[in-house]
Amino acid sequence: MDNVIIAESLGKCFGAFRALNGVSFSVRAGECFGFLGHNGAGKSTTMKMIYGLSTVDEGILTLFGQSHRLTPPAIKAQMGVVPQEDNLDTELTVLENLETYGGLFGLSRREARVRAQELLDFMGLSNKAADNVESLSGGLKRRLVIARSLMNHPQLVVLDEPTTGLDPQARHLVWQKLRALKAEGVTLLLTTHYMEEASQLCDRLVLMHEGLILAEGSPPELVKKHMPPCAIEVRLPFDSLPQDFADKVTAAGGEVLRVADALFLYAVDGKKLWDQLDAWGVPRHACFLRAATLEDVFLKLTGRGPE
Repeated sequence: MDNVIIAESLGKCFGAFRALNGVSFSVRAGECFGFLGHNGAGKSTTMKMIYGLSTVDEGILTLFGQSHRLTPPAIKAQMGVVPQEDNLDTELTVLENLETYGGLFGLSRREARVRAQELLDFMGLSNKAADNVESLSGGLKRRLVIARSLMNHPQLVVLDEPTTGLDPQARHLVWQKLRALKAEGVTLLLTTHYMEEASQLCDRLVLMHEGLILAEGSPPELVKKHMPPCAIEVRLPFDSLPQDFADKVTAAGGEVLRVADALFLYAVDGKKLWDQLDAWGVPRHACFLRAATLEDVFLKLTGRGPE
């Protein structure tokens, strides 16, 4: 499988602040590749290098087989970009937003209208074609932004936090459309701080923190590599727990992770640990036993919860 993107030791500084520090990864054609991390982790800086809003100051970035310090227009023409903010033209209708954007890529008025109608059908927006953008809900605006990014038949679509601020129903609808795009062979590059979104969509991802890549792999691979299979959330104030509680968990073969005021226990045999909680002075009704997830990997490697 060919690589659409190859990044080798990317670095970026803004004054004294080092935003990226030796970041390397590759993105295969036809996959959904994710960047997972907090705001300020380096995700958006990396994305801006890819779609040409920032120069590559350190390292090598290869896009579609070509390396550049600043992504040229010919390479940008093969990409679609979904920015974090919905920067639609509020003075135009839904259809006009797409037609105008198509014109930027050299489509004739007729070609732009045909393509726009295709994308409105694909995104479930056909009945909104004549509506003003301002009348759309947040979820519909997001779907329109994604439709706009597809006007030029891109091989690669870059999505920066595509479902931030959406309600669960709207988020799932966007996910379904992104899965359909990938099924058509479009490569997706995704930044997110939603653990479920990364697990649902990404074939592979990197976990970024403070300009570094801490881990890379598929969501199941990352969980298997970094976590025992079982997790217990202790839903009690930390200062209300017995002083020797952590020692007892460790002696029983478990792992203890404290993040701020939250406490998590991990074990190969979660049921065995669960059965001893009452005897250790921690009531089970205040705890929750579950399988370890990508969020647990994030907590362990960054020491912080998702924002």
